[in-house]
Amino acid sequence: MKIYLVIVSIIISLSSYGQRAAADIDRIIHREMKERRIPGLQMAVVQHGKIILSKSYGVSNVQDQVPVKSNTIFPLNSNTKVFTGVAIMQLVEQGKVKLNAPVSEYLQDLPLEWQKITIDQLLTHISGLPDMLKLFDPLTGSVGALRTEAAIWEKLKATPMEFKTGEQFSYNQTNYYLLGKVIEKLTNQSFTDNFKEKQFNPARLKNTLFGDSRDVIPDYAPSYSYRNFFDGKRIDGNKLANNYYEFPDFSRTSAGLNSTAEDVAHWIIALQSGQLLKLSTLNQMWSPGKFNNGKDTEWVRGWGIAKLRKNHKAIGMSGGNRSALLIYPDDHLAVIVLTNLGGSAPEDFVEELAGCYNPDIIKADALTYLRKNLQTIGYENAIDFVQKAKKGNPDFNSQETELNNWGYRLLTVHKNKEALNIFKLNVYLFPSSWNVYDSYGEILLKTGDKNKAIEMYRKSIELNPDNENGKKILEDIRSTIK
Repeated sequence: MKIYLVIVSIIISLSSYGQRAAADIDRIIHREMKERRIPGLQMAVVQHGKIILSKSYGVSNVQDQVPVKSNTIFPLNSNTKVFTGVAIMQLVEQGKVKLNAPVSEYLQDLPLEWQKITIDQLLTHISGLPDMLKLFDPLTGSVGALRTEAAIWEKLKATPMEFKTGEQFSYNQTNYYLLGKVIEKLTNQSFTDNFKEKQFNPARLKNTLFGDSRDVIPDYAPSYSYRNFFDGKRIDGNKLANNYYEFPDFSRTSAGLNSTAEDVAHWIIALQSGQLLKLSTLNQMWSPGKFNNGKDTEWVRGWGIAKLRKNHKAIGMSGGNRSALLIYPDDHLAVIVLTNLGGSAPEDFVEELAGCYNPDIIKADALTYLRKNLQTIGYENAIDFVQKAKKGNPDFNSQETELNNWGYRLLTVHKNKEALNIFKLNVYLFPSSWNVYDSYGEILLKTGDKNKAIEMYRKSIELNPDNENGKKILEDIRSTIK
């Protein structure tokens, strides 16, 4: 009888815990949807290898007020890259690819400067290759005037390298285009067929497919964004508009997948349970590469969010500034958020959602903890807050890139004062980085402080004499002051 009562007590306690977590999730989601003006959102939570929460909010189709459902399909955008990363690591596991091997070992017809670039350098975006995205139509993402893959390829090969391979990071679609070619070459099948056979089918994904705005996709959530609109008197940035975008078929290893939160959750379960990769290979994929100076890369292999902190490590990715996923291997937890609004940046609040299941996660992530507190005490107190937080917790550290990206996301939603203080904080934390001064100078210029902007751009150029863009902006500022 006592054992029975204990079991019943545990069941009731777990049920109450789950209900509290779900209520907290609802509160956060409703707050963020209101603040960010997100029309529709879909999310799922995986815990201990099972989907414990799957919820839909708002409308998927604003025009016809179609509600988001569990089978509503959202574009994954750059979250596609994690699937490409897994496909490459499957080939590594099979002995067909070596991470330190030059791409020229697998592909021919490459410019001389490209031939020594390794698979690892493609996965981690330190190749220095020119970005093929710059050759696409900026409005639609299509191949534009160049028309064909062959034309894009020839133009791309004639474009100079952006920097010396292995010296710096630059997010770049060409890297994953080449990885797609490696997959096709070594599997003797299209990457679309390879993904279906080696990932979608084993994970039993029912609503995951390649496509873009040209394709007819059932239960599809169109993509929206808020754009500036001139009504004849003033510029209004509150107009919701349809987004039209194309991912040329040959480039879809970088951003061509569409899926549901539940499907992504099933894929994560398959990934972590050994159905897609061995545990040793998974750990290798979730480890950073190396720059030429021996420092760790910002990306791990195929995954752009790598919070490799001492406690509550998190690996994930974001896509299109409108979808995000985070996996907490040590906590046996994962959170997926998909939205239909470009600029919604759910990566800002995913860790807070994870904190509904483990509150320590919020304290472990400096960015989430910082954001949550600055909303209360004011962004102008960012430096003071960080100083006090670091005294109490020496492991309280933010990454330069994280803060920089956060600042730019604030700019996209016209929170200039908040962005100004985040860029100022980044300069305080990383005084030897030329890029933080460049970004701080940019926001100072936007907010009208030209003299301070000049000071920041001078410091940026002093630290990096090759900052040609900074030199040009500095020259432009001076010409307006004269």
